[in-house]
Amino acid sequence: MVDQQNIQNTVRDFIQKNFIFDTSNALADDESLLGTGVIDSTGVLELIGYLEEKFQMTFEDSELVSENFDSILKITAFLQKKLEK
Repeated sequence: MVDQQNIQNTVRDFIQKNFIFDTSNALADDESLLGTGVIDSTGVLELIGYLEEKFQMTFEDSELVSENFDSILKITAFLQKKLEK
């Protein structure tokens, strides 16, 4: 089973490597990824594809909402709940 810290680190690492080009400003775990422009709609699709592959799961269309993917903490909580099922 994957623990919360591992999920959070995995999500943060992927976002930092693929979407953050200005490393002078740190991204807070509760900061809105969409609201700050870190990730756009195409980026969300890339992130979803990565998460599905990394954690060997699929997401239902009803789960693909900003409440589940808007911050590192929200993504972590969502994935943790999904992995516990």
